[in-house]
Amino acid sequence: MTDRSATTCSLLLAVAVDRLLAAGVESPAYDAGELLAFVLGVPRTRLAPAAEVTADQSAAYDALVARRAAREPLQHLTGFAHFRHVELAVGPGVFVPRPETELLAGWAVGQATGLISGGVTRAPVVVDLGTGSGAMAKAIAYEVPHARVHAVELDEVAHAWAARNLADTGVDLRLGDLRDAFDDLAGNVDVVVSNPPYIPHEAWESVAPEVRDHDPELALYATGDGLDAIRVVERRAALLLRNGGVVGVEHADVQGETAQAVFTAADRWAHLRDHADLTGRARFLTARLAR
Repeated sequence: MTDRSATTCSLLLAVAVDRLLAAGVESPAYDAGELLAFVLGVPRTRLAPAAEVTADQSAAYDALVARRAAREPLQHLTGFAHFRHVELAVGPGVFVPRPETELLAGWAVGQATGLISGGVTRAPVVVDLGTGSGAMAKAIAYEVPHARVHAVELDEVAHAWAARNLADTGVDLRLGDLRDAFDDLAGNVDVVVSNPPYIPHEAWESVAPEVRDHDPELALYATGDGLDAIRVVERRAALLLRNGGVVGVEHADVQGETAQAVFTAADRWAHLRDHADLTGRARFLTARLAR
């Protein structure tokens, strides 16, 4: 017998998409699908348009859509975030990893893999400065299993999330400040990556509500002109890297030239270049240490 109180996936999704679109959510169709898949306990790709949804499931879905329409992050509602080929537990107190950071992680994977394919017999050494949820460190450890991956995080709450995500990965996770982290690795690191805070405080109004109201301020805002943390990363990378080692640093889309200027002024980097994200905006720089 058909449950007259049930509805279908397609009807629920249509209403949810309109609701999220009206609320200004950037990806209403994707988010609506992810939330319904979460409620039903299936992958989003396995949602069947004509499948029936019970009244209880519909009510649970409606509550989640309302929270998403209020601009609560999708990942806080589901409790996880996808990042390259890994999944991360996320929630209040930790920065939700963004798709653009996947490109920087992919660059680091390529650099570490290149060392192995290039005939280097030792394990590549990779350091993630300011790891947050552990996203880049976990992705690199997963994709380059022979690498020795190290990560540091200053905030205790974020560090706890990273510890959860990096358990059983072999990543050396430390609680501390990236400005003086890993003295024991000085001169022995092949790849340094970092997604440091780079938003000037005066720019907070331009930040999306999901980020501004839910991500930790420590992960977002840099002092001064927004480049102070990048300057710290430049100095720490120069100390940690072996000669010829490489660094990759994410920055704001308006910092393509100014972030590179930080490295140019230090006069110890070669092959300095900037990389665009999938929307064509300047997103991260890379450089090779030339002492």
